[in-house]
Amino acid sequence: MATHAEHLKDRAGRRLPAIYLPHGGGPWNLPGGDSMDLPGYAALRSWIGTLAAYRDAGMRAILIISAHWEEAVPTVHEGAAPGLLYDYYGFPESAYRLSWPAPGEPSVASEAAALLGAAGYEVGRELDRGYDHGTFVPLMIAFPEADLPVAQLSLVEGLDPATHFRIGRALEPLRERGVLILGSGMSYHNLRGFFSGGPAVARDSAAFDAWLGEAAAIPDPEARGEALSRWRAAPSALACHPRSEHLAPLFVAAGAGGADPGVREFGGALMGATVSGIRFG
Repeated sequence: MATHAEHLKDRAGRRLPAIYLPHGGGPWNLPGGDSMDLPGYAALRSWIGTLAAYRDAGMRAILIISAHWEEAVPTVHEGAAPGLLYDYYGFPESAYRLSWPAPGEPSVASEAAALLGAAGYEVGRELDRGYDHGTFVPLMIAFPEADLPVAQLSLVEGLDPATHFRIGRALEPLRERGVLILGSGMSYHNLRGFFSGGPAVARDSAAFDAWLGEAAAIPDPEARGEALSRWRAAPSALACHPRSEHLAPLFVAAGAGGADPGVREFGGALMGATVSGIRFG
């Protein structure tokens, strides 16, 4: 597999990829916390940090689709200065005092809305929602200076995989415009499994992850979308995703990938479960 340095060499002026990343559990990146001692998190932190290298490839902004935002129609956040949503519970007090004041990017949000509108979607717009932890946790690792503009797009209620894949297809032109498209979720997301551990979690997550990597790597975009839309029939699918909100961001990234097949760029085990980060382009 090519390193980031090799992948980014001579990339300036070319289109950016669409990436599906695992954002981990809650605010695992607490400064001075013990998350680095949790199995697998040091490797995940290191990989997420490499996203900053896309600055050298002409990245001007990020469009992120988080597992933690669903609306009746695809909805863009057009605010200029989002705050943080501490959308988790049971963590230390410091988890509710985190700060990551990255600016919003209303112009990219408007571009995304226009592309979706042209594809026939009714698009919602809002100004008040802050960055949820599926957004700010990984991005404050990659961009601790909080100086890169970020636009946000919701999932669509019902989590239909074909709908989210088509949304990604509509957004693909943003990759030519200096926008890095990120789908933020987890390729394994069964909280009961995470906390119970055991051989079943390792077995189920490995089986599903292997299927997911093969489906994402299909070169033809329509065939890729069809394969991913049948995810429930994959090995151990429902054991890994009792609900698919953490998988839906992958469908968007896979659609935005267009003719670029998915490459598993990160692979590791978080608390016993196999998880992957997949790059398209």
